[in-house]
Amino acid sequence: MLKKKALRKIFITTLTMFIILTIYTIPKEDNKKVLRTNLEIEDITNINTDTVYLLNKEGYLVKTNVFIESNNINEKIEKIISYLTIDNEKIPVSLNGYIPKKTKLINYNFDENYLVLNFSKEFLTTDNERLMIMGLVNSLLEIKEIKKVSILIDNKNIPKYTNMDKNIGINCEYLYNNRKDIEKVTVYYIDKTNNYYVPITKYINTNKNKIDVIIDELKNTNNDLISFINNNAKLIDSHEESNVLFLNFNKYLKDDNKQVEEKILNTIAYSIFDNIDVNMVMFEINGKKLKYIERK
Repeated sequence: MLKKKALRKIFITTLTMFIILTIYTIPKEDNKKVLRTNLEIEDITNINTDTVYLLNKEGYLVKTNVFIESNNINEKIEKIISYLTIDNEKIPVSLNGYIPKKTKLINYNFDENYLVLNFSKEFLTTDNERLMIMGLVNSLLEIKEIKKVSILIDNKNIPKYTNMDKNIGINCEYLYNNRKDIEKVTVYYIDKTNNYYVPITKYINTNKNKIDVIIDELKNTNNDLISFINNNAKLIDSHEESNVLFLNFNKYLKDDNKQVEEKILNTIAYSIFDNIDVNMVMFEINGKKLKYIERK
């Protein structure tokens, strides 16, 4: 028994290292080595990765898993900014950075969950300043120790970019018709071209709670974004207990294709974590446990 367990550990370790080496050495068209990532990496290998938001060809910021070797917060901050810079050779082939490439990070200060970045003036030489700010801030907030971000330009304070947090949204869509009952909710879809998760922050008129809004909105897609959730899937009931959100669905939440089912559950769980302060989502089918997903 012990021998079998030892052989299993050796096999898993060897497989994990093989996958890492393969990911790091997939050649680009110009034969340069790049880091290739996709939404299955963490699910297959259980390797800890860091999340950044990069730009896809349709102009959406997409959730991307990257490997940052250091656990030092300062090094993570610098690496994340590097990943988000235009023409960074380490990002996946199908995605792009958006911080102008001549931009310099003059200095930065991180203290008590608050990060202040001081960029050179080239930082603002972009065609889409709002998108760049949303991508940068949301990427840095993936470091759990960072709660607020402010940006200076050449040591000068920029009032509109002070004390930013998740409330700035990402890939924002303003869908409300009037100023009554406006709800802000972030919903995760799938990029149909390359299968990345795409968060869309929607501002809509509704009286529904956020869980119901998330499920309803996942059934509404467009040409660039998809959701695999069955239109017949219904949330029977939900409740929170000990920081766990229990979601009880009818049978139509399940899918015979396990990879498709994984994407369905992830889009729901990611959407929940961006809107509701819980550490775990427990999925049930007609009261029977299906799977749980933890906040990372």
